[in-house]
Amino acid sequence: MPNSRPDGFLSVPTVGSGAPVLVLHAWWGLNDTIRGICARLAEEGFVAFAPDLYHGKVTNSVAEAETLVRALNRDPDHSEAVLAEAARFVTEHADRSDRGLAVIGFSLGANFALDVAVGNPENVRSVVLFYGTSGGDFSASKAAYLGHFAENDPFEPRSEVDNLEQSLERAGRPVTFHHYAGAGHWFFEPDRADSYDAEAAQLAWDRTLAFLKRPADG
Repeated sequence: MPNSRPDGFLSVPTVGSGAPVLVLHAWWGLNDTIRGICARLAEEGFVAFAPDLYHGKVTNSVAEAETLVRALNRDPDHSEAVLAEAARFVTEHADRSDRGLAVIGFSLGANFALDVAVGNPENVRSVVLFYGTSGGDFSASKAAYLGHFAENDPFEPRSEVDNLEQSLERAGRPVTFHHYAGAGHWFFEPDRADSYDAEAAQLAWDRTLAFLKRPADG
């Protein structure tokens, strides 16, 4: 893949340039919610980039989202290349390299965030997961992990979340997982009116910012 700007949304601070954050969208695609998260990160001093894994396609339908995910999964090498290019791109547009790259993933994006941290261990120092898990060998990772998970989540049962937490602990990674009582999948996303939980979302955001702004050696 050539070293050009990848498909996606970039948001930068109005003054200066901070640490890089890669934001990975849920299966709905790169929608206004994800763009808004990038903008909020920029307001906090970060350089945030959300790659568009669907290359322009966005949906509000679960059935359509499932179709888009199936298409994405048919070419995992392409997704890996897109994510690698996105990580390079956002890192080049940021400073504070001492903090390394942070990756925030939502649902589908959380699965990819876990992969990025393993595939790019020298650069990724922070991983934030929103209601998404996956298995794997995390021994190569050098990142710290923060997770936000819903109490009522048919997509991510507590057993899967606990398995991931234990896998990260066995790999010797710093990990803190939070569980939000009464919340459901997509509780952080305000455009999901049937799932959005404003109180849980604010708490998760505050915890995320504290995690991203912790001392570089923390």
